[in-house]
Amino acid sequence: MVVGEFTQETDLLVIGGGPGGYSAAFRAAQAGIQTIIVEDRDGKLGGVCLNCGCIPSKTLLHVAETLHVAEHAKDFGVSFSKPKIDLDGVRNWENKVIDKLVRGLASVAKKHSVEVINGRATFEDSKTVAISGGEVSRIKFKKAIIATGSSPVFLKGIQLDHPKVMDSTGALKLEDVPKSLLVIGGGYIGLELGQVYASLGSAVTVVEMMDALIPGCDPDLAKPLVKRCEKMFKEISLGARVVGMKEAGKSIEVQFEGDKIPADTKFERVLVSVGRKPNTEGLGLEKTKVEVDRGFVKVDAQMRTADPKIFAIGDVIGNPMLAHKAIHEGYVVADVIAGKDSVFDRRVIPAVVYTDPEVAWCGLTEQEAKQQGRKVSVKKMQWVGSGRAAAIGRTDGLTKIIFDPETDRVLGVGITGPHAGEMIAEGCLAIEMGAVATDLAETIHPHPTLSEMMGDIAGGVAAH
Repeated sequence: MVVGEFTQETDLLVIGGGPGGYSAAFRAAQAGIQTIIVEDRDGKLGGVCLNCGCIPSKTLLHVAETLHVAEHAKDFGVSFSKPKIDLDGVRNWENKVIDKLVRGLASVAKKHSVEVINGRATFEDSKTVAISGGEVSRIKFKKAIIATGSSPVFLKGIQLDHPKVMDSTGALKLEDVPKSLLVIGGGYIGLELGQVYASLGSAVTVVEMMDALIPGCDPDLAKPLVKRCEKMFKEISLGARVVGMKEAGKSIEVQFEGDKIPADTKFERVLVSVGRKPNTEGLGLEKTKVEVDRGFVKVDAQMRTADPKIFAIGDVIGNPMLAHKAIHEGYVVADVIAGKDSVFDRRVIPAVVYTDPEVAWCGLTEQEAKQQGRKVSVKKMQWVGSGRAAAIGRTDGLTKIIFDPETDRVLGVGITGPHAGEMIAEGCLAIEMGAVATDLAETIHPHPTLSEMMGDIAGGVAAH
């Protein structure tokens, strides 16, 4: 075979091997559909999430959590000497985690006879893509799924192309621990990575142009996190924005505008974390019937685009840009292609901020209810009364449930505190199944646990 001259045919082509792409491919293959994945990351499955996003960031956050526990163990009568941080060891652990999971996905692909082709796909028309960078030059398909993900937003006209100015991918490489770090953007990625670097010893300054950290998050849920960040970070500037950067010796000098700008203007490193954009540029979508709005592919509830042969899932179709959303969209589209009547329900997509404390929520929020003019019953419980929270020294948490005032049906759940991301699944299930307060109250929660506060709150509602 001559490189670049081979054309292949398949029933289903999945462009992008991230969580949405491989989930759709495996599901389709299980249904007996011949499936190929094209992935330009050296043919490695997992996408940004596994290779340079969710998994490495949570690995580093676990390191930060370990340092925090060691630091505060003295409150429990246990003292440790100051931890010695071996960056090579941390990076090796991070890489081992990634490599293990990548190998696992390759094994699953082989098990389901899903072929993975390395290269970049570009649509030639509604039934063919050209492949660059691999041995296969062209693939003809009956159906295709666009699952190309997203990439960090670049601050046009402001951001320097300089090794000391990082995006989230660069920050996760953990090349060093700078003495000072500016984080531009107070969203979940900025705060997660900011806490990692602060735990490792960096003096972190966060700048957010909005008037609150984690814009869009329920203020009740965000409050404990904000308090923690105020202790961890050197400075937090809200309502401020970056308007210029320049190299200044061994530092990056940054110009700010706003009511409250940081005291420092020079930083050893800068992390730009102001959002992500869909990876649709250069896909050749103009040669198909696929419609795009501001870079995002337009789809219906079955992930169908305007082109009957092409579907799209994940970050390329819009917010929330979350791996678990993409995974379930992948299941839906695979079922649709297999002939099932399946649709994607957006009502219960959980959001988790893996900071310390964690923040998690699902369903309707109090703010959304006010915007919709909808009457709700809001019940919340501070963790100060929890035996489990007291035992682990974390009474700074909060559990909050939104009920329908007439039926007591669970409409939304929010949790802030350790393991909030693990506990939010109960809230998702409650909303998904249409549970009412009595259902939660009569579910026997183990004691003492943090999760039993869900039952305690619901019990108070059910008793009236």
